[in-house]
Amino acid sequence: MNNLITFVLVALASICISVFITILILKRKYDKRLSDFQDSVLKKQRDEVQNIYQTMRAWRHDYHNHMQAIKALLSMGKKEELSDYLDNLEKDLDCIDIAIRTGNVGLDAILSSKVSIARKNLIDVNCTAKVPQELTVSDVHLCAIVGNLMDNAIEACEKMKKDAPNLPRFIRVYIGLFKSQLYISVINSTKERKRRRVSELVTSKLGEHGFGLRRIDKITEKYDGYVNRKNEPGVFATEVMLPL
Repeated sequence: MNNLITFVLVALASICISVFITILILKRKYDKRLSDFQDSVLKKQRDEVQNIYQTMRAWRHDYHNHMQAIKALLSMGKKEELSDYLDNLEKDLDCIDIAIRTGNVGLDAILSSKVSIARKNLIDVNCTAKVPQELTVSDVHLCAIVGNLMDNAIEACEKMKKDAPNLPRFIRVYIGLFKSQLYISVINSTKERKRRRVSELVTSKLGEHGFGLRRIDKITEKYDGYVNRKNEPGVFATEVMLPL
């Protein structure tokens, strides 16, 4: 009898140890995938910002050439050609200008990067953002939330180019204070022509996109915040509220 009890206890202990080890291995694999995802996002964002500054430096390098071309067109009285030249310069500057001033340097960089990418892909972007100097949420976490929201919005608009090329593509961003909280809203057009449950849309996001959505939720939860996603025909909206 004692031998049987001992055998059962040993078997149970072995099962518990096996389950614990399996959970530990799975957790490490998940943490590794999440870490790799975060590293890839940070690298992507760094490369995007670096690309903007490189383009700005290149444009400044060509500044004197542009001035000479403008003066030459003026001296020849070619007003129409001059107008076209200035229009093209303006479009070029719209794509590279870091004109977003939110009050947070990190947020300036990530928003400017994403807006530049969206506009280069002919997506209409309207962005209004202003944040206080002191925030409860860290700069890294704030940029992670906004970066993931913008990536998802740009991806949805890019899918429209292929599946619904005749529909307008747009992104609307608003970041500011609302009821003593930091309010983040990103609205984008989608190819969906009928209402779908938000849970259905979220669970359809696989791979890195799924990690991005979970990342937003986890960071918001860390700060006791709130995430709300809304889906209407042709429009998807995400709201994030973070206590100050």
